[in-house]
Amino acid sequence: MENILIGLLIPFLGTTLGSAMVFLMRDKINLKVQKLLLGFASGVMIAASIWSLITPAIDMAEEQGKIPWIPASIGFLLGIVFLLILDSLIPHLHLDSKKPEGIKSKLKNTTMMVLAVTLHNIPEGMAVGVVFAGVLAQNATITLAGAFALSIGIAIQNFPEGAIISMPLKNEGMSKTKAFIYGTLSGIVEPIGAIITILLTSVITPILPYILSFAAGAMIYVVVEELIPESQSGEHSNIGTIGVAIGFVIMMILDIALG
Repeated sequence: MENILIGLLIPFLGTTLGSAMVFLMRDKINLKVQKLLLGFASGVMIAASIWSLITPAIDMAEEQGKIPWIPASIGFLLGIVFLLILDSLIPHLHLDSKKPEGIKSKLKNTTMMVLAVTLHNIPEGMAVGVVFAGVLAQNATITLAGAFALSIGIAIQNFPEGAIISMPLKNEGMSKTKAFIYGTLSGIVEPIGAIITILLTSVITPILPYILSFAAGAMIYVVVEELIPESQSGEHSNIGTIGVAIGFVIMMILDIALG
């Protein structure tokens, strides 16, 4: 159980360390670097969705005697719809944008920026939680090493994400300490969501293929709706594309080598 707890906290550590960059960097993140990091996060999430979530979901459904593609398809689409609803309801503000999304509110821009990143982190927490739930359920298609591979991959992409949120908060006039705290708190939903998923293990075990693909759909929504458009906006869009390739390959290697 100790290994499970460590695995759940690794992604949160990535966000925390990334947010700490606010103490080391003087100015805002270079635009090219920001595009590279956004692309990198996209590549990691795409690869994680395929190898850590959808592929095990298909294999698991086949073991249960189900038509393999049905749980994966249904779960994936439900994950997309779930994030679409959250995206429409939660007031949030993206980087370099002056128009908030979600329902109208009187929240500060800094608060809505944190909510935007928090929204991104919800499916990541679900993904980590569901693979470790599969480990606890002793499912043959999900190994502890594979679960850790996903956890480490999410942590790697959370590092730049933490920096990308804490630096703009500082530039909005917030103190470094407060920007670090806000950046860190944006990632707290990941271990919380993962722990809730773990606690529901006995309930979700029969529908793990659906939950795995649900998490994949939610992650892909974030990638397509937010991360890739932000990395491709304006000039130097090819840098974001390079970031996607690097992130995808690193996550693929992690999953295959450790899984």
